[in-house]
Amino acid sequence: MKTRRRQLIATVFVALGGIVAATPCLAADEIGPDDWLVKMASAVQTTNYEGTVIRLQNGKSDTLKVVHVVTDGVIHEKVVVQEGDGLEIIRNGNEVQCILPDKQTVRVEEWNDQSTLFSSLPSTDIQFGNEYDVSIVREERIAGRKAVLLAIRPHDEYRYGHRIWLDIATGFPLQTKLMRDDGEAIEQVKFADITLDKEIHASALAPSTSIENFRWFTQPQRKINHAVDSPWNSAELPSGFAVKSTHEEDLPGRDVPVIHILYSDGLANVSVFIEPANDKKFARRSRAGASNSYSVENDGYQVTAVGEVPAETVEKIAISMQPN
Repeated sequence: MKTRRRQLIATVFVALGGIVAATPCLAADEIGPDDWLVKMASAVQTTNYEGTVIRLQNGKSDTLKVVHVVTDGVIHEKVVVQEGDGLEIIRNGNEVQCILPDKQTVRVEEWNDQSTLFSSLPSTDIQFGNEYDVSIVREERIAGRKAVLLAIRPHDEYRYGHRIWLDIATGFPLQTKLMRDDGEAIEQVKFADITLDKEIHASALAPSTSIENFRWFTQPQRKINHAVDSPWNSAELPSGFAVKSTHEEDLPGRDVPVIHILYSDGLANVSVFIEPANDKKFARRSRAGASNSYSVENDGYQVTAVGEVPAETVEKIAISMQPN
């Protein structure tokens, strides 16, 4: 149950904020697939909304009540899980409170400005025609609203496919699916009902119960020190992946800084962490939802690759990492 809760918290906050403001209206058949994605990305983190989200992963489903408000560029959000132990997540900017009413505990964490529900939405760096193709499939109705379905199909086995249903009126992503190469959905996020750009009272963002007498815990933070020129690189990166950033981080439980190299193809991201190896045994492979990781020891260093990509991708990158 604890593992399930941690996965839920991590994946719930791996994305909801990148949501979309209205742009000038054109007929759906007048907009190409690239234009739809530009429309979606152009209004990131500006729309106020509330609704019910169904999230499917690993054969399990979670129902989430979501309230999302942006004030002066700051995200204020409340997510309440309707099953299990009633996990409640309150976000104010980068500070997040994970509330467990049954256990009367609050865990305080810090998140960056990435979205909270929809992960792996395309960025402006993606080059369609190289590693992916994008097409308009059809129009459907999601959460009572007209939507256009976009299909993003990879050219190889090193990345997942995506299906994105965008609200025709606004470009808002009403539903997303992460697809394996056999056509099966790994993960699905779908609004069952939603209200867009309606005035939301501040009380809707408050905890559902008083947490004054709860026990509070503060999660140790990852501290990014500074960008570095790392001697490590991969000679066998899958096509399209390139270095986006390299920096040192202080991770909880580590005595020395860890080198963090971020690779991306504009849609899929893989983080590589490099640190001195220790005598402790570590799992070579692990999986949490759509995220895979692979660890290997190389010349006295532990190299770990992790990302929302197939297991073959993180293994290929981790094994191929070498110091110059």
